[in-house]
Parts: sequence; C-alpha cells; structure tokens
Amino acid sequence: MNINPEIKEKIVLALDVNTIDEAKQLVTELKDYTGVFKVGLQFILANGSEVFKFIRDEGGKFFFDIKLHDIPNTVKKASENIIKQGASFFNLHAAGGAEMMKQAAEGANNAAKALGLDPPVILAVTLLTSISEDVLNNELQIPSNTKDYTLTLAKLAKASGMSGVVASAHECAGIKSACGKDFKVLCPGIRPAWSVTGDQKRIAAPAFAISQGADYLVIGRAVTGCKDKIGAMQKIYEEIEGVL
Repeated sequence: MNINPEIKEKIVLALDVNTIDEAKQLVTELKDYTGVFKVGLQFILANGSEVFKFIRDEGGKFFFDIKLHDIPNTVKKASENIIKQGASFFNLHAAGGAEMMKQAAEGANNAAKALGLDPPVILAVTLLTSISEDVLNNELQIPSNTKDYTLTLAKLAKASGMSGVVASAHECAGIKSACGKDFKVLCPGIRPAWSVTGDQKRIAAPAFAISQGADYLVIGRAVTGCKDKIGAMQKIYEEIEGVL
C-alpha cells in the first residue's frame, strides 16, 4: 500500500497501553502510518517519559495529552517543560480561562524559540467526548447544549492564542465556520463502523470527521486492539481516501 502523506499527517495514534514495551512495539510497527503518537497520563504515570525519546529516535512526533488545568503561572512553567521534553503537540483545558491559555502559549513558544524548534501545536480541550448533554446540564449545571458550549470555548481558545481545539467531529464544522479554516481541530472519539464504541459518547467515523473539516483524528483501540494492526490502519486510510 502506498501511504498517502496527507492522510498520515492527520493520524494521531493513541498509545493507551500499559507497558513501555507495548508502546515501543506500536511505534515501531505503525510509525509509517502515523503522523503523531499520543501519549497520555495513563501511560506516563505507569512508565515515565522514556517513550518520548524513543519516538523521537524513531523519527516520529508526539502529542503529550496532559490536559493542563491550573493557575496561569503553573501552566506556563509546565508548558515550558513540555517543550523541553520534545513535544510537538500538547493540550490544556479551555475551561481554565483566557489568561491561563495565554500564559501557556507564551511559555511554550518562548521555550521552542530558545531551543531552535518549530512553534508547538497547542490545543485547548473544549468538552470531553465522554460528556453528554445530560451530564453537561444536570451534573455540571451548565445550561447550554454541547455544540454551543463547545463553540464558546473554541472562540475563547482562538482569542487566547491557541493553535486549535480538541473537539468532537460533530462540532467540527461549526468551529471551522466560526474560527476559520486555519484554526486546527483534533477529533477524538473516532470509531470506524467495524470497531467497538467503548466509553465515549459523541463518536464519529473517520470519513465523517474528515468531511466536517477535522485536521487530526485520534485513533486508538480501533487499531491498537486489533491483531492485524496494519490491516486496520489500511482500512482507515481507504475510508479517508474516499472523502479527500
């Protein structure tokens, strides 16, 4: 299979596994199909940051899915240190507010410049894909629907210097319309029709997400849970090619 570089750039593979050996195996096996490897708290707290160097040594990029949410100065210093670890992407919660996001952007961009690196992609998490409208309204007591609330946070993120947002594919078109085509949208909850749903509520198929303007698709168990991982990735590529 000829690997389409345009599709590869959109694929974010989640290394949501338990051991460093499992992560290394996924990186080695799927690096030709993956634009960015996503490393989250589940993995880092169990294994430390050794995988960061391994991904870089394999010629890959990584997205530190850390979802920062703290006072502005703390987030600024954390953002600086994330860049020093070699991250090309990282994220934070838009709900932390404008000042927190501005401080994060300043810290990360200054650190990248000092190290001679490209500016990082900083993404604001709008609303977790596990949060349904019922949870938003009744548990969190936020009197809005998920699309409107997501759009409000996306606009705030853009005004605060973020590269883009993490949002459901179902909100992607609205975000692009309000914030512009250059404002990036990374979509988690991507599930091909042949894969299991899992615990996320607002899921979408790869082709649908791309048709809505998604820049990056987070692929996890749909590939990593398969015995034939390359075959699963090829099926995803074929689905995306149909809408590009």
